[in-house]
Amino acid sequence: MAKKGPLESLKKRGGDVVGLIIDYLKQETIGPLKDLGRFVAFGTIGSVFLAIGFVLGLVAILRLLQEETAVFHGNWSWVPYLLVAVIAAGMIAIAAWRIVSGPAKRRLPKPGEKS
Repeated sequence: MAKKGPLESLKKRGGDVVGLIIDYLKQETIGPLKDLGRFVAFGTIGSVFLAIGFVLGLVAILRLLQEETAVFHGNWSWVPYLLVAVIAAGMIAIAAWRIVSGPAKRRLPKPGEKS
């Protein structure tokens, strides 16, 4: 049995350190990137579905105003489009306001209050 010298021991420890550094970098970069990708993917899918729903809702309101009301015929046929445009602008304003205002503050119960 050959006796291991200090150089052999140093190589083994150096290899362990390199392996530990590589594992640490994988843990601290790949894991968060996967989580970020999942967050972005679900956020994008949710935004697309919300946009489709809002557009369908606006078209439904327009058709309701055009077909079910007798007021908006003849010279008044442009009014349903104006009303739907105002509703859409309001929805856009609310969305922009919420985006600009940032995340909501968490409301924690005060000491002594029941939640």
